[in-house]
Amino acid sequence: MTETGRSIQGLLVLGASVLASLALIAVVVGISVGIGDLPIPLSTTFAAVTNRLGWTAVELNRIHETVIWDYRLSRALVASCCGAGLALSGAIMQSLLRNPLAEPYVLGISAGASTGAVAIVILGVGAGAVTLSVGAFAGAFAAFLFVALLSNGTRGGADRTILAGVAASQLFNAATSYVVTTSGNAQQARDVMFWLLGSFGGVRWPEFALVSVVVGFGLVICLFYARVLDTFAFGDESAAALGVDVGRTRIALFALTAVMTATIVSMVGTIGFVGLVVPHAARFVVGPLHVRLLPACAVLGAIFMVLADIASRALIPQQVLPIGVVTALVGVPVFSIILYRFQRAS
Repeated sequence: MTETGRSIQGLLVLGASVLASLALIAVVVGISVGIGDLPIPLSTTFAAVTNRLGWTAVELNRIHETVIWDYRLSRALVASCCGAGLALSGAIMQSLLRNPLAEPYVLGISAGASTGAVAIVILGVGAGAVTLSVGAFAGAFAAFLFVALLSNGTRGGADRTILAGVAASQLFNAATSYVVTTSGNAQQARDVMFWLLGSFGGVRWPEFALVSVVVGFGLVICLFYARVLDTFAFGDESAAALGVDVGRTRIALFALTAVMTATIVSMVGTIGFVGLVVPHAARFVVGPLHVRLLPACAVLGAIFMVLADIASRALIPQQVLPIGVVTALVGVPVFSIILYRFQRAS
């Protein structure tokens, strides 16, 4: 086969993979939209979407259309974007730190977001002019800057970065606990706790617009660094020998991970284990090369999060579980297996 023929074949395979992935995500999102106190058939969801796009003019129940567009579809799409973003961030962190147990929150971002959230909810910082999401985002970035300074910026190695992240998590978690214990009443403490465990209940189309842009931009940038990330598998010295500016690459990708994670946490709270488990599942499917691993992480993360959201609404009738509880039920056993294998390998 000629070089041109191989290129065309590669493009066809890539196109088919992208279409299949998008179709699978669309089906899972459609199933999610149909599940709830008011069941909605998948065909109705499909018709509502095509009607809104102007492709069809199917007569539908107005209540079904309202539920689809005002509540469930935006929730499912936000869940898919959050899953993709957390999985991408996890893959980046595991590669940069060369640690299979790394995840997006290793930089202390979730702890910082928690402190920012309780500052708004309990302390009333901003006097009502600052929303919980803005406060959480500010806290998350404060934690990232703290880690960046503590790990000595671009010169900090992987071990130093992990230690700085642990220190930041402890500091901001202590601050959160202090505020909740000394200043919050029982209702405020419950509200904060439910948010910290993750929830898609309050997200709508504006949140989807923001998170889709952030995660989409993050995926493009990550793919640009795909070959560079492959070099980190051999260590910082080997990457530098291959011409990679290790310090600048690390800080740039850490910042990108912080932006994606902070945006997600500020919207839906802390959702654990997605960034830890999904990258390992993606490596099992497509291998370690990041040009394939990163898109696979985005697809599998999106599907996993939507399925977790379905489970959070379906496990207990008339009650919605925090999404972090569902992901932990899956993530903890997988985490234990990874930890066991890591110990055996070392």
